[in-house]
Amino acid sequence: MNNQHQSVYKEEAYELLAELESSLLELEQTPDSAELVSQVFRSMHTIKGSGAMFGFDNIAAFTHEVETVYDVVRDGKLPVTKPLIDLTLAACDLIKVMVDNEPVDPEEERTLVQAFQQMLISAGLKSAGSGSPDAAGSGDPEENGETETSYRIRFHPDPELFMTGNNPLLLLKELHAMGDCEVAVRTGDLPVLREMSPETCYLRWDVFLSTDQGINAIRDVFIFVEDHCALDIQPIDSIEDRIGRPADRRLGQILMDRGEVTPEQLEQVLMGNGRIGEMLIQAKAVDQDTLDSALIEQQHLRETNRKRQQSVGYASSIRVAAEKLDAMVNMVGELVTVQARLTRKASIEDDPELTGIAEEVERLSAELRDTTMNIRMLPVGSTFKKFRRLVYDLASELGKEVNLVTEGEEVELDKTVLEQLNDPLVHIIRNAVDHGIEHPEVREARGKPRQGTIRLSAEHVGSEVMMRVSGDGAGIDTDAIRAKAVEKELIAPDAELTDKEIHNLMFAPGFSTAAEVSDVSGRGVGMDVVRQRVESLRGTVEIFSRRHVGTTITLKLPLTLAIEDGLLVTVGDENYIVPLLAVEECVELARREADRAAERSIMTYREEIISYVSLRNQFRVNGHPPEIEKVVVVQADGGRVGFGVDRVIGQHQTVIKNLGRFYRDIKSVSGATILGDGTVALILDMNQLVRIVQEQNQ
Repeated sequence: MNNQHQSVYKEEAYELLAELESSLLELEQTPDSAELVSQVFRSMHTIKGSGAMFGFDNIAAFTHEVETVYDVVRDGKLPVTKPLIDLTLAACDLIKVMVDNEPVDPEEERTLVQAFQQMLISAGLKSAGSGSPDAAGSGDPEENGETETSYRIRFHPDPELFMTGNNPLLLLKELHAMGDCEVAVRTGDLPVLREMSPETCYLRWDVFLSTDQGINAIRDVFIFVEDHCALDIQPIDSIEDRIGRPADRRLGQILMDRGEVTPEQLEQVLMGNGRIGEMLIQAKAVDQDTLDSALIEQQHLRETNRKRQQSVGYASSIRVAAEKLDAMVNMVGELVTVQARLTRKASIEDDPELTGIAEEVERLSAELRDTTMNIRMLPVGSTFKKFRRLVYDLASELGKEVNLVTEGEEVELDKTVLEQLNDPLVHIIRNAVDHGIEHPEVREARGKPRQGTIRLSAEHVGSEVMMRVSGDGAGIDTDAIRAKAVEKELIAPDAELTDKEIHNLMFAPGFSTAAEVSDVSGRGVGMDVVRQRVESLRGTVEIFSRRHVGTTITLKLPLTLAIEDGLLVTVGDENYIVPLLAVEECVELARREADRAAERSIMTYREEIISYVSLRNQFRVNGHPPEIEKVVVVQADGGRVGFGVDRVIGQHQTVIKNLGRFYRDIKSVSGATILGDGTVALILDMNQLVRIVQEQNQ
């Protein structure tokens, strides 16, 4: 078997298993949901069928046992219970092992198969030793008659239809109840208002219906009006592409199939320029009603195809190796750098033609940059789904009742950011379940529901993504944190700290308030890892908590790590980039005011006292400072800070480059970029800069 085909199957299997776990956990909350049961069945059926196709016979054989049970569940003959959900989740774990080609414990596999079979025996759906349930189907939707077919229904009632007491709208409603339905009304016979009779039916209808009930069921709808109308029902399933997937039909093909135009008329029209529909009307080959009806038929087929592709696992996309995407992003970054050089050269030469070319290249490179960045963007919902299983297993292990609610699953993040965000979120959610959510009895005693809730949400705020993990648990015990910090000599016993400062002590390396080490927590690595990883992504972490009410941890993250907007500043002869997301405003200080601010480490900003840092002093730059100092006010480490610089050049499209291993210990710098004149500008890490200054002043 071709290794490439097997790799594709594995990727699809991982996605299907993730969706399957998410569906199972939702099904536990709503066991009567027929849609979720069907979704579980389809996922299992796809894993089985594709496994057999690509040589994973062990997966196909094992998954068949699970699928058989859910076929019975789907028929309403076996209820959804917690033991069934637990058993299916264990089956998912075993399938993952099989997909990874790792050794499978035969005893474990046999035990799971017997457990599924025993469920059928206990329900009286299978006799002991029988190979299949007595009343179960084959598990194949096509064999069970569940394949949907699309039909074109031409319903042209006689003008005297109303006189028979029939209402055509009731017939159309009945068709809507049979499946996905679209209706096109033909008004060509409608007279002017003064000639219209209320007892005459002037309208005709073309109906496009996708249903699994068959053509006879459709005819039964019109059984009482068949003598008073012209009725034509034709299947109109879409054509298939060369690999067997549903493909869209073109408008001209639909019109020919319906007999509205001849091949000769269509060929003659296609020789012209313009939209085919408009040209057919101009050629008087069709009228507007006919064209509108054909367009609705085309749209109905497209929507039906989309749903079918989703139900059998097809995607309207292609798979590209992550390495190729990364290489493309790197090349786009180089292009942006070259474009900056071209723009600078054009401004120096003052050549209108060269300036025009530079502006066009700048526009194209910006569009290419945005398109490339969008290709790397993934919805956070794919990551959120993984945590449902984590919460489910952890709550069961700790004897708690916890429900995970997710919001903003459609929000997109750079795939690199999303991958590196997994560990921080795991630490936060594990802490929320272990330390935050109380046991059911404790919650009831405090007047709370037995089941705790952890809410995981994401939203776009400007060019950032705000991700929050909140729980309605016990909240953070500030007294316990303070006592532990004093014990570890992180703070003095008489230190006066705000709640926010106490919460930030949780990020200290090795800090933990757990009384004993367990499999879940107590080793003091969680929150330290969270801050390090989030700040490596150029993000920030904030904690807000109320005792016995709950805790919210907020992560502010950039959309991408490859290219970002920055503010270019200079100190002496050196260039620096301040991330534009952090910048609030640029102000000026006279030399005397700047010296006073540097001496006291504070300055006045809009009637507010904020911290002040002179980058010239911090970086020990020689030379004479300017008479008027520029101050860049940023949000850093949870507050406003003013950074004094010599000059502010302006906004700069920053292509981020790593500094290399020799400079990895320089905490105040997060990377570098190349300017249009070929010089290097360092990208400042504003949060780390503030912490370094604070440590120096202690």
